[in-house]
Amino acid sequence: MSTASDLPGFEVPLHRSLTELILMGGAPRTVAIANGTLAAAVGLGLQLWIPGLVLWLVGHSLAVWGARVDPQFMQVFARHIKHKPLLDV
Repeated sequence: MSTASDLPGFEVPLHRSLTELILMGGAPRTVAIANGTLAAAVGLGLQLWIPGLVLWLVGHSLAVWGARVDPQFMQVFARHIKHKPLLDV
């Protein structure tokens, strides 16, 4: 007797890159780009090098931590912002 996994045509090879998010330095790509742009604007545009580096380091560290806890935390946060609260307290 054969099971569904033994029947031909029920298994498809799936590359890992199709299921995982694109990360830059451990942070989601969009967050890393936005954080780097903001830090560059502060560091280069306002010529505040130390606050720009601190902003980048803290922001990137938080993004890496968030990606480790939940790889889709940005999608969840964006959906959370869009929905209205159901119960007003």
